[in-house]
Amino acid sequence: MTFNLKPFFIAAGLLLLLSSCSKVYTPALYHQDIAYMPKPASFDSVSTKVYASAGLNVYPDAYFQDMVVSGQANISVGHTFKNFNLAYGAFTEFGDYQNSNENTASPNYFSDRSFGAVGGRFSANVYKKLNHADFRFIGFEAAYSHEFGDYANFKKSFKTEDSYYVDPRTDLVSVGLTSEVVFNSAENPQLHHGLRGFLGITLGHNPLNDTLNKDDENGDRVFREVFPKFSYFINYKHLFGIIDVGNGFMGRVGYSF
Repeated sequence: MTFNLKPFFIAAGLLLLLSSCSKVYTPALYHQDIAYMPKPASFDSVSTKVYASAGLNVYPDAYFQDMVVSGQANISVGHTFKNFNLAYGAFTEFGDYQNSNENTASPNYFSDRSFGAVGGRFSANVYKKLNHADFRFIGFEAAYSHEFGDYANFKKSFKTEDSYYVDPRTDLVSVGLTSEVVFNSAENPQLHHGLRGFLGITLGHNPLNDTLNKDDENGDRVFREVFPKFSYFINYKHLFGIIDVGNGFMGRVGYSF
């Protein structure tokens, strides 16, 4: 079997060209609003749990030009039924958008700007129990976020300038499909592990498609809009930890009750 790497080299070349010629400002949580939502396993002693967590996010913007560092707090409720589970919850995030632009003469120049966000998430899976594992073979995830603060205000008052582009949206809705397995062992049934893959998109019209990306073909836009995430979950009694990786890193620790 052979793999055609040409599209990846083309994408890398376009990103390199873009970083040297244009400056783009996107929403702080663009492709970062989806996060793993824990749920009880079928082999847990209870079928409903409340999960509270906090953690750190570090990621580049969607065009790999700037960096974002933020802290996030989450609370959610997970339910497990026979062959089906779901979770819903809310989150808040506060962070710093760090600008790589060195052109101090630009009217759009800033070194860094703070931002905040609030939002909600929903997750549901169908699963099949097999020995000490729940195979959540297909799932649906959705997230809504509203951004506010200094960086959001900057985008709204953005001054049009050659080679500078902005996506001023402050409300994002992302959806996607997941596949996951959660398992334990007979030797230590209170220690659970989970692995999840996600593939999704952010809904709505992207204003950059009218400016920066207006000459792109539909296939190029789809390649840019679709985003993956991979998650690892570990749970021991009431304590749990989560790592989400994709275009960036999110680590959280929490407590369930």
